[in-house]
Amino acid sequence: MLVSILIFDVALVAWSLHLMEEAFEHREFSLMLAGTLVALAAAALLVVYFLMGNCVSYLMQVS
Repeated sequence: MLVSILIFDVALVAWSLHLMEEAFEHREFSLMLAGTLVALAAAALLVVYFLMGNCVSYLMQVS
């Protein structure tokens, strides 16, 4: 489960970089905004990844 979240996060970062490159080439603010929002979503997903890792390790110790 956690590996799939990490793979999805890497894909989001790659997509964000692609959007920002296109925004720089075409001088479009909307693509830059979209790239920034995707990057923020990737960062939030990474926070969830670490929180879930800590939660799963805690639950494994309790059992």
